[in-house]
Amino acid sequence: MQRTQFGDMACSIARTLDVFGEPWTPLVLRDVWAGLTRFDQIQADLGISRKVLTERLNHLVGQGVLERRPYDRRPRYEYVLTGKGTELAEVLMVMAAWGDKWLAGEAGPPVLHRHHACGHVSRAELRCAHCGEAMGPGDIDLLTGPGAAA
Repeated sequence: MQRTQFGDMACSIARTLDVFGEPWTPLVLRDVWAGLTRFDQIQADLGISRKVLTERLNHLVGQGVLERRPYDRRPRYEYVLTGKGTELAEVLMVMAAWGDKWLAGEAGPPVLHRHHACGHVSRAELRCAHCGEAMGPGDIDLLTGPGAAA
């Protein structure tokens, strides 16, 4: 079955889904971010088929989210986040904060995030890049941007 392509839509959310919207992709990205950089490590952690994992890794490399680096004389590679991939991992942080709040249940969050700068366990939080105040869906107006469809 062919997946719907969103990359041509005049919507940044749709375009991001074109890179990140297939269900295995955020989990593959999460594993690489967490330090599982080799194919066999990622496959073992996710229990994903080799075919699907190969497709996802090739897609993320093609989109410039991951870089493939050889680690052995045989054709063996590890995968590392590019700058683009590191910024996309910020989306994972926001997803984790939402999941921790609404889905973790009695057991609590499965993973904690300790901030390097202050050493405290914290969570991702949206802030205005201009004034630094908290910024949520009720705190903004959606305006037509220069890249909007005519």
